[in-house]
Amino acid sequence: MVTTAERLRAALSTADFPASKEDLVRCAERAEADSGTIGALNAIPPVQYDNLAEVMQSAPFDQGHEPGEVAQRRQEHDKPGLAQQEKDVTGHPIVDELGENRGS
Repeated sequence: MVTTAERLRAALSTADFPASKEDLVRCAERAEADSGTIGALNAIPPVQYDNLAEVMQSAPFDQGHEPGEVAQRRQEHDKPGLAQQEKDVTGHPIVDELGENRGS
């Protein structure tokens, strides 16, 4: 689930930091946050957060993209730090090294 920065700030306006993920979820539930915001907090890593900025860096936000646009971006693998097997490979490494298939 995703939320917006404004909804997350409102849900955690009374949070005491440092706080665990569970503390943040309970705080949002007490603030009667929407299900998207609570779901986004449930999706953050289970670590100790020292301030709201750290929570904001970890929470998934609604970027307003259409589903087709999101799917296209996932196919392009444009995010740095992807594992090698997740990157698009142009061509076959053996063919690149030896040339065309030699009739095998």
